[in-house]
Amino acid sequence: MPVALLLMLFFITIGGWPAFAQTDQHIMDNAGLLTESQIAELEAFAAQHSQKEGTDFLFLSTDSTGGDTIVKYMGDFFDQWAEENNQENAVLLTIDMGSREVYLAGFGTAQTKLDDSRVDLVLDRIVPNLRVGDYGGAFRKTVETSSRYMEYRPGVNPESIFLKTWFHLAVSLLLGGIVVGSMLAGVGGRVTTTSSTYIDQNNTRVRSEMDRFRNKTVSRRRVPQNKGGGGGFGGGGTTAGGRSFSGGGRSF
Repeated sequence: MPVALLLMLFFITIGGWPAFAQTDQHIMDNAGLLTESQIAELEAFAAQHSQKEGTDFLFLSTDSTGGDTIVKYMGDFFDQWAEENNQENAVLLTIDMGSREVYLAGFGTAQTKLDDSRVDLVLDRIVPNLRVGDYGGAFRKTVETSSRYMEYRPGVNPESIFLKTWFHLAVSLLLGGIVVGSMLAGVGGRVTTTSSTYIDQNNTRVRSEMDRFRNKTVSRRRVPQNKGGGGGFGGGGTTAGGRSFSGGGRSF
């Protein structure tokens, strides 16, 4: 048997080519936000959804961007990652603990399937996790929500009330109630008496009318302001390597 074939069988037996192992890495936790057990669990979870959607779900954390904005730091990372792994389709969640900012971006097919408006919807869901230090939960929720959103046709609001199962059920019950009510309304005899049946119209008159203005009360209510931070920034853009992406960021 040729030596090359023996080497091929050896690498397959121990778990695949080194390059494949590199491509299969989804968690780049440079800030040490996750435990080893969390990383193992999230790697398997991300790999499952990445295969399902044909898009890699990536997690990147850092303590410092070296003076760059989180968007530039994210873009430079992805340019290198895409070249090394020969993959252009990805959803990348980047967390900078130095500035306490998060940025979510969609590359390749994910740029359309997870556009800026859908990115904002995902951020609405994960920012509460980030504020309490649940970084693993934030990434899991990012993968779950993004994967679900990407199944909808581009341009459709995946959180629209018209797409909710409970709304369809409510409409069905309402229509059923209308149909049953109309059927019951037709049962029984016709009512021929009205309110005027027992009133003597000739001897009944309104003697007088009077409207009196008593007082006027004006109440004031203070509108509460959100002091929890979380201002949004960014949007889509293009990396230094020329890769366009959808995206959005928040502080937490």
